[in-house]
Amino acid sequence: MEIPVRNLQGQTVGRLILDSLWDGPVNRAILSQAVAMYRNNLRRWTASTKTRAEVSGGGKKPWKQKHTGRARAGSIRSPLWRGGGIIFGPHPRRTYYQLPQAIRVKALLESLKGKLQDEELIVVDHLHAELPKTKPFSGLAKAFAVSRKALLVLDDSSPSLLKSLRNLAWFDLRSPESLNAWEVLNVHKVLVTQAAFERIQTRLAHAGSSAIQEN
Repeated sequence: MEIPVRNLQGQTVGRLILDSLWDGPVNRAILSQAVAMYRNNLRRWTASTKTRAEVSGGGKKPWKQKHTGRARAGSIRSPLWRGGGIIFGPHPRRTYYQLPQAIRVKALLESLKGKLQDEELIVVDHLHAELPKTKPFSGLAKAFAVSRKALLVLDDSSPSLLKSLRNLAWFDLRSPESLNAWEVLNVHKVLVTQAAFERIQTRLAHAGSSAIQEN
C-alpha cells in the first residue's frame, strides 16, 4: 500500500510505501474498548446527593407514634418526604482505568487506518519555520479542504514553528508520541508530516513486537 506525500499547496510530491501493519479491515472491537475508556476517563463523576443522614434538620419526631390517624413518621427528612434525603442518588466516585498499552496503541493504529481508508489521513512532506509567522501556513486548511477540527502531527517542536501554527483556527497540534485514538476519531482530518508519520509507524511496530514477545 502507498500513500501520496503532499506539499503545503496540496500537490503530490512523492509516494510513501506503508508497512503491512496498515493492511486489512478496521478492528471496530478494539476501537470500541478504547473509546469507552477515554470517554469514561473524561467524566468527572462529581454529581452528589444527600442521604437522610446528611440533610439538615429532622431530628425531632413530627408527631407521636400512635392515635393520630396518620402514618407513622420518625423524621421530616425521610426520603418519602418533600425536602428529605435521596435514595440511591449519585455520589462522587473514581472510575478511572487504563487499558493495556498494547491495546491503546492498537486502537491508535485502527483509528489511523480508518482515516487512511476514508482518505482523511494526509502526509505532508515537511513543515518548517525560521521565524514565528502564521502567514506562510494560512493556506493549509484550503489546500487540504479542512472545514472542521483537524489534527496536525509534527516532528519538529521548535518554538518558531509552534508559534506559527498555534493560531490556525481548525488545527490542534500533537506530537507522534502523544497521539491517541480518541483524538484521531474526534477530528475531521489528520495531517502528519512525513518524519512524524515514520515515527508513528515505528511506535506502532514496536508496540506490536512487544506484544508478540509477551505472548
